[in-house]
Amino acid sequence: MKLNTIGLPVQETEKIVVELNVLLSNFQVYYQSLRGMHWNIRGKRFFDLHLKFEELYNDSQLKIDLIAERVLTLGGTPLHTFEDYIKHNQLEVGKDISNDEKAIQLIVDSLASLLMIERKILENASAINDEGTNSMMSDFIVEQEKTIWMMQAWLA
Repeated sequence: MKLNTIGLPVQETEKIVVELNVLLSNFQVYYQSLRGMHWNIRGKRFFDLHLKFEELYNDSQLKIDLIAERVLTLGGTPLHTFEDYIKHNQLEVGKDISNDEKAIQLIVDSLASLLMIERKILENASAINDEGTNSMMSDFIVEQEKTIWMMQAWLA
């Protein structure tokens, strides 16, 4: 078995790079949906949600950078075009959402989809002892599960 410079099997690592690029693409779509909701939200909850969406898109922007840097660490090239992002996207695109409940539901649905991608990456990274990717996915999962809980509490 051929290992890369950080001691991971080359062939399996290449598969994880592909999965991370899918995650990167989906996070970019999620990020842009959050920006749109931040700009377009209306109603009596405007001030609270405007700030919350900004907090979420800033957090997503940091995660996007972490994912891209992990792809590079593993020897891959991060996807970086809108064409690639749309091609690999699995999330509903949040277009022209100004209603508070629709916006929060989109966040819940988007995070649930991101969790599915992350759990698959976690499983595959665990199989080759890729602790760097595992740690990042575990951190993302914990945060996103909590955010889903909070958003569902808001919707209740």
